[in-house]
Amino acid sequence: MPPVTQKNAMVARFEAIFEAELSYVWTSLRRLGVQSRDLEDVAHEVFLKAYENLPRYDASRPIRPWLFAFAFRFASDYRRLARHRTELYGDDEPGRAKEPDAEQALAQRQREELVALALDAIEIERRAVFILHEIDEEPMPDVVLTLGIPLNTGYSRLRVAREEFTTALRRLTRAQGELR
Repeated sequence: MPPVTQKNAMVARFEAIFEAELSYVWTSLRRLGVQSRDLEDVAHEVFLKAYENLPRYDASRPIRPWLFAFAFRFASDYRRLARHRTELYGDDEPGRAKEPDAEQALAQRQREELVALALDAIEIERRAVFILHEIDEEPMPDVVLTLGIPLNTGYSRLRVAREEFTTALRRLTRAQGELR
């Protein structure tokens, strides 16, 4: 067996992070507006950049906010491209398992779509704060450290994002009710 080198240890550490956090990065990218058809590619880009920067990662800090910072940057770049500004109809996640109760699965899917649409209504910098704090339950000092913004800016973005999310959710729920 070859001796464990520093590079081998880094590769093993990265593989463990990749296995443990792929679904988190995937979900974060979806919440940040990356379309289903592009999730795999963008997630791999996030992990490639994370691998390049792994020697600079402070192991005393949680890994998820660190990975979210990469996901946020790649999602921001992704959303700037014109070809990603429209959703293709019927663009469902391939290989998604079917729920045994179709009615419950449909209701869950509708709730998820409603939340995704409400998140899309929030400007990307505020959405990042909202996702990290409200959904991922990261403390605000960690959120601002991850995003590289002042604490007061973080709280301000969170307040506005909450308002935008609530307003969008109400509007979307009302519109859904009118369609029925």
